[in-house]
Amino acid sequence: MLPDFQFMIITLPHQNTKKFLNMNEALLILLEFIVVLTAIFIGARKGGLGLGIFGGLGLAVLVFVFHLKPQSPPIDVMLMIVAVITAASTLQASGGIDYMVRIAEKMIRAYPPAITIVAPLVSYLFTLVVGTGHIAYALLPVISEVATEAKVRPERPMSISVIASQQAITASPISAATAALLSLIIVGNPELRLTDILIVCIPATVIGVIVAAIVEMFVGVDLQKDPEYQRRVKEGLLEIKKKNEEAKVSSKTKLSVIIFLLGVFSIVLMGSMPSLKPSWDGVALPMPNLIEISMLTAAALIIIFTQPKIAKIASGSIFSAGMTAVIAIFGIAWMGDTFFSGNIEFFKGLLTEMVTNYPWTFAIALFIMSIMLFSQAATVRALMPLGISLGIPVPSLIAMFPSVNGYFFIPNYPTVVAAINFDRTGTTKIGKYVLNHSFQLPGFIATIVAVAVGFAIAYLVF
Repeated sequence: MLPDFQFMIITLPHQNTKKFLNMNEALLILLEFIVVLTAIFIGARKGGLGLGIFGGLGLAVLVFVFHLKPQSPPIDVMLMIVAVITAASTLQASGGIDYMVRIAEKMIRAYPPAITIVAPLVSYLFTLVVGTGHIAYALLPVISEVATEAKVRPERPMSISVIASQQAITASPISAATAALLSLIIVGNPELRLTDILIVCIPATVIGVIVAAIVEMFVGVDLQKDPEYQRRVKEGLLEIKKKNEEAKVSSKTKLSVIIFLLGVFSIVLMGSMPSLKPSWDGVALPMPNLIEISMLTAAALIIIFTQPKIAKIASGSIFSAGMTAVIAIFGIAWMGDTFFSGNIEFFKGLLTEMVTNYPWTFAIALFIMSIMLFSQAATVRALMPLGISLGIPVPSLIAMFPSVNGYFFIPNYPTVVAAINFDRTGTTKIGKYVLNHSFQLPGFIATIVAVAVGFAIAYLVF
């Protein structure tokens, strides 16, 4: 049994009180955090299913050794990925992925790195309209294949595309995070409208994504020179497809692409126009269910009208990578959520002290809290009331809104894990020290630039 020491962590002169932190609690949380990082580290080193398997082991340590209550596993996220992967794998079995790659290659052949700019903007647009970054699951397999076939290092467009899907949440008029912010700031400011948030956050986050994408164009060695890529090719782990410009594309292949895109469009349409979604007792069909139903329906229609070999669907590279991502998310995300949820009051207390003393650090507090909560909306609900109570001007709160996109920091968020597994070349990865992963640089650049630009726009507009 450790002695019950206490130490002062911060003093609030204006309240003339001292806050104490129990050292036992701090030590336990530190040990738990080491368990989380160790599980991610070992899983990343093993690769593939290792992330999910060792995430499960880390979860077991947190539950049975540290007695943290396990949170619910991310079932909705996993099922969304399964549905999207089923549709994408069916499309691949019908030749649709190859056809889309060929079209995309024609567009970027004159300047191959263009995909590093185009892909994140498409990912951003989809999320902006749908209101959830999970729509990126439908885009990541295509981005990976296009980049690989065009000999562009997939890490570049994959990493910034994931970040773009997160940034767009804080600019989407229908996201839960935007709704949460609006509901808080209109109290006492009834003249404020949704457009006041959008006019600041849309251009700010778009500029942040573009700047990060430009930087990503120069990250890492070119694909052909990458050691991991060369190893996978040499060992036969990566199939290098030969382009056949003269090959004739069948009408069934084209139809499969049309069906798949219609499935994605239906998600975008109903996501942007909630009145189109069925509802029961005033509650509309949730977005996860909409994505799952639309993607499974698209897969079924592709099978009906193009008749690919069913066995080929499960044997394709997209299906294998997608199912690996599901297992990885199952263990890693579940472990991370259990750790942060079990210690949320401790972390909230620390952040509250910091912001109370130094209001200008509120953006940092939002960023840190989002790392722990893995949710922009939850971060807004947890900390924005504090910012309002501190008297931080509403335009400044809106400008700092994009700083809730910090959950790329620890590489266990579903879209991050999915992107790593979709990149068959191995360039999108978790680094040796866990936190030095592919998403860290574009994530920080996009967030910092978005907040800075947001302040500039807010200054001009309000």
